[in-house]
Amino acid sequence: MGDVITVVVTGAGAPGIAGTIYSLKNNPDELPFRIISTDVKSDPVGRYLADEFYKVPPPEDKEYIQSIKKIAIEEKVMIIIPQTSREIISLSQHLDEFREIDVSVIVSDYASIRRANDKYLIIKECKNTNVPYPEYFLIDNEKDFHSSLEKLGYPNNKVVVKPRFSSGLRGLRIISNETLTINEFLEEKPTGLNIDLESILKIFRNGPFPEMLVTEYLPGDEYTVDVFRNPNGTVAIPRNRKDIRSGISFDTEIELNSDIIKYSVRLSESLNLKYCFGFQFKMDQANVPKILESNPRIQGTMVASTYAGFNMIYYSVKEALGHSIEISDIEICDNTHIKRYWGAIATKDEHYSGRI
Repeated sequence: MGDVITVVVTGAGAPGIAGTIYSLKNNPDELPFRIISTDVKSDPVGRYLADEFYKVPPPEDKEYIQSIKKIAIEEKVMIIIPQTSREIISLSQHLDEFREIDVSVIVSDYASIRRANDKYLIIKECKNTNVPYPEYFLIDNEKDFHSSLEKLGYPNNKVVVKPRFSSGLRGLRIISNETLTINEFLEEKPTGLNIDLESILKIFRNGPFPEMLVTEYLPGDEYTVDVFRNPNGTVAIPRNRKDIRSGISFDTEIELNSDIIKYSVRLSESLNLKYCFGFQFKMDQANVPKILESNPRIQGTMVASTYAGFNMIYYSVKEALGHSIEISDIEICDNTHIKRYWGAIATKDEHYSGRI
């Protein structure tokens, strides 16, 4: 691996683009990378952080795969690193086509991706593997929606509703009849997650009733787990999401919670996920971690694992290139803290000027 490694990193507008590029450029073997970023938009921030940039069709477009293959061939790409949930679905269905042109894609097989992206199937997987999960109901009509609310103790208890298939905070709402105090109204910034029952019913009545998961509300701390898995084993690195804005961790700290590690390893093996990916857990009232969802791709703040001593983004590249990674002697630096801040890229006439 002495030559320059040319990689495509998709989702150049994704929140984690800078962290992914940092992890590749600052690898423990000091290997040189040439990074080509792609995105469905023409001017994402990752365009200016990479060595080259290409605009590509949406992953649902029939031309998407051919577009990525063309870039890979012309630029002599060795590895494709997808960063968005939409792209991993498409790419995982065409792995053989990329193998034919000697390009490895850092993504699990389609069958594993399909289960991991389905919030309902994840809970069923938890049932089968003795991983704690919230009380839940899968519904697709208003009658069952009201019934699930009643069984979960609404209006005395808050209730969470989210689409069966979604990423980030898309479609997630907390149904509550609580009213803000005057101090909360004046002092706290709104999150956009809270909604009253009548408001969400108006949304649902505005079209075909979607397939939704209705679950108990978990009041405790939320954790993201960065995971690396190869034939030699699994490394799981939980981190407490102390400050979340628009679904992105702005303040996160490595906490090597043994239960969360155990459950993450168990789920990783059951789902047969590989390379780097993640899970999210939240503590219930008794401080038991319960699953929220799986992210079978690079996560937005996975660079935290790099700073904690295990560069799983880079090691996934090495693994994909046929270099087996030993994980028996891995030492993770507990309490590693990552704080995001508001930076920016400056451009002039579509050329990079600088960053703050």
